[in-house]
Amino acid sequence: MDPINPFQTAARWQDLADILITSYVLFRFYVLFRGTNVLRVLFALACIWFAQRIATSAGFIVSGWISQGIVAAAALIIIVVFRNEIRAVLQTQNIKAILWQLPQKKVTTPLEVIAESAFEMSRRRIGALIVLPGKEDLEELVQHGISWQGNVSKEMLMSVFWPDNPVHDGAALIRGSRVQEVGCILPLSKRDDLPSSYGTRHRAALGLVENSDAMVIIVSEESRAVSTARKGRITEVANKERLDQLLRAHTGIRLKARSGFMNEVLEFSLAGILSVIIVTGIWFSITRGQDILGTFDVPVEYVNRTPQLEIMDTSVTSVELRLSGSRSMIGAIRPEQLRVVVDLSQAVNGKNNIPINSDNLTLPPGVALNDVNPHIIEVSMDVLIEKELPVQADWVGTLNSALVLTAVAIDPDKINFVGGKNLLDGIRTVYTEEIPVDRITQSTEITVSLDFNPAKLKISSGDKGKVTVRYAVMPRLPP
Repeated sequence: MDPINPFQTAARWQDLADILITSYVLFRFYVLFRGTNVLRVLFALACIWFAQRIATSAGFIVSGWISQGIVAAAALIIIVVFRNEIRAVLQTQNIKAILWQLPQKKVTTPLEVIAESAFEMSRRRIGALIVLPGKEDLEELVQHGISWQGNVSKEMLMSVFWPDNPVHDGAALIRGSRVQEVGCILPLSKRDDLPSSYGTRHRAALGLVENSDAMVIIVSEESRAVSTARKGRITEVANKERLDQLLRAHTGIRLKARSGFMNEVLEFSLAGILSVIIVTGIWFSITRGQDILGTFDVPVEYVNRTPQLEIMDTSVTSVELRLSGSRSMIGAIRPEQLRVVVDLSQAVNGKNNIPINSDNLTLPPGVALNDVNPHIIEVSMDVLIEKELPVQADWVGTLNSALVLTAVAIDPDKINFVGGKNLLDGIRTVYTEEIPVDRITQSTEITVSLDFNPAKLKISSGDKGKVTVRYAVMPRLPP
């Protein structure tokens, strides 16, 4: 027998909408995080995912398993390692910018302001100590100063470190685009191999970076040198452009200057096209990868039955569906996603042979039907009628030889039934459940149920499913 043609080979409008929506989300993710370490790491993980799919398709079990483990742990790794970068990007965006707005032309960033301010203070012989925290907490290392909570600007930084300002000898703590605290006290380095030209600011900067991943900018009022302290080392910086590069490398945020409007249009257009291509490839990989076959027993549902007709019998109660699809799609199928629905609107009295085709089936996206068993369902229909049937007691066993059954009365002695005409035409009498006569010892009455098939016959609403049987016995007279 040739397999039935797949019913799900053509893409549905839901699939197209799914691809477009997901592509737009990927595009917006690129717009928000372009130039950051987050996007570069995600690109590397995407390459690993594609390698995992190729390894799985080629049958490389170990390579596919390892790649799958790396990708599975990627979400947690990104959130933990890059939480500061993600927060820095999202906090500077409003809902409109996150959902649909494209970046406007380049503006001066807080990092550029800090670099320009440092060299301006150097030119004016103003000493300064600026702390930019990394990923580690500085709570136990830095002695808190005065809460400031002001936006970073050149004027603000110069006023903080102006010699007449009471807090100019302390350090300024900057997070993101805000000066959080000023007048902070940093731990002094205990190293004895430092140059004699290093003053208290240099020793304080080293003391902090020796015990954390923070970065400290030092402006010397004596030598006018601008230096950075990081990872236990102090490095002199030649100009503000180099300082800006070091600050971007430390924070993980890099904003490129665009040569013009057309370059941005080209970049975003290419990003949008690549997003659609990537998501489409993933969609085909998941939904069209015919990796395995799965067999499912699905109950048959009957709908649109004519009220005058009743289902008397069916050849099957469930249909076996043989589905093909990727391992992940087959494994994720839930019972409520599979339906076999038989429309009885055109059924007639008697036997009806109904084929199983695409109109009968509901399948989840990404899977295809290879075969169905049976291909045809036989449904027997009959016209509903009401018929009064006499009731007869069903005696079983042998009466005690010393007794004689003299009278039997059944109340009610007739019951109205509703069922198929063909079925009721063949029934003349309905019996009670079995009544054992060997247990009769005296005249009495009992209540018993009727013995009939409730799936095919129904008792009329005015009658009950039980009757009362009254019988009389007397001792048998001696011969």
